[in-house]
Amino acid sequence: MQEYPIKRGLTKDLTERMAAELKNCFGVVPTESGGMYRISYGALKRLDVKAGAGGKTVMIDTESDMNVTDEVIIDTNKRFRKYLDAVTGFSTKERVKRAKGEVT
Repeated sequence: MQEYPIKRGLTKDLTERMAAELKNCFGVVPTESGGMYRISYGALKRLDVKAGAGGKTVMIDTESDMNVTDEVIIDTNKRFRKYLDAVTGFSTKERVKRAKGEVT
C-alpha cells in the first residue's frame, strides 16, 4: 500500500473527494466498505483507496492486470495520475520532488 500526502487545506473533505474523483477520473462508481473505496478499471484489477491516519494522507493499493494492451495501460496510467493530482492537490512533479526529499 502506497501512502501519499495531502496538500494543506484539502484534508477537510478528503473522504468525499476520494470517492468523487474515482468517478470523475475513471468513470466508475466505487464500492465502499469500512472507509475504503474500490474500483476496477483498465489495467487495474483492483484499486483500493482510503484516508490515512488523521486524514492527512491517502493510502492506495493496486493490483494490475497483466493481460491488457499497451494502449489500455497508458490510458489507465494517465487516469491514475490525474486522480492522484485531484485527491492530493500535488502534481506528479511535486509528488516526485517530495518523495525524493523524504528519501534523502
